[in-house]
Amino acid sequence: MNPIRKYPLPLFFALAYAISWTVWSPLWLPRFGVTGLPVLPYHHALGALGPLLAALLVTALHEGYVGVRQLVRRLGPGGVRPYWYLVVLAGPFVLYLLADAAAAVMQGRAVRLGHYGLSEEYPAFGMLGFFAFNLVFYGLGEETGWRGFALPRLQRRYGRFTAATVLTIFWAVWHLPLFLYRPGYVSMDGAGIAGWAVSLWTGSLLLSWLYNATQENILVVSIFHATVDIAFFAAAADPVTTNGLGFLITLWGVVVVVRYYFRRKTAARRTEANAQG
Repeated sequence: MNPIRKYPLPLFFALAYAISWTVWSPLWLPRFGVTGLPVLPYHHALGALGPLLAALLVTALHEGYVGVRQLVRRLGPGGVRPYWYLVVLAGPFVLYLLADAAAAVMQGRAVRLGHYGLSEEYPAFGMLGFFAFNLVFYGLGEETGWRGFALPRLQRRYGRFTAATVLTIFWAVWHLPLFLYRPGYVSMDGAGIAGWAVSLWTGSLLLSWLYNATQENILVVSIFHATVDIAFFAAAADPVTTNGLGFLITLWGVVVVVRYYFRRKTAARRTEANAQG
């Protein structure tokens, strides 16, 4: 059997890593003494397109034009109830507002909203520009691969909760080069890395829940990915706000796990027991 047809998932992960890590190589190779490689504008963001390109390539090889068309169709807004867009657009902002309000009370200051949706790294972007930038590169660029391609295949093998957890591992490994050059990653100590891993797992559970709840719509999870990134970027101005936002996102993930993943299993077991009885 053609190995591409037999092992599409390992091929996808290998290509996602290879594309992203190669694009990022001018940024992380200097840590090993390799310098002089060209660095392009928005170079880090370009590497985030690796999962998208890998998903399109493997889908084309595995399923042909029909498969690519079906994957691209799930990037559109169709078939999703409007309230899901409110959840993914407003939810992270509300959590940021709650976290920063709590920090403001503790520190005796005003709530910081003026810099929300803006970027110190890319100061030329306004709020809408920064959102579009995050949506294209970190939303669609990543989620087309992680949730759009990999998650449904993992779910068929492991079930929803385990699939989201397994995907977290591969998603975390993809980030490894960032610990060699991105300031926020380079500065992490052991506790910071542990917290980052937990937040990634929580994010994977939430994104997987959204993906399944919206009939496998990639755009919704991409918007959520982008808005969560923007919320954490704004929260980075204050460690207390960052910790509070992380706690609230984790709490949201715990609620989803209890109400969606575990309760679903319990209901299935009851149905099976009733059928047998």
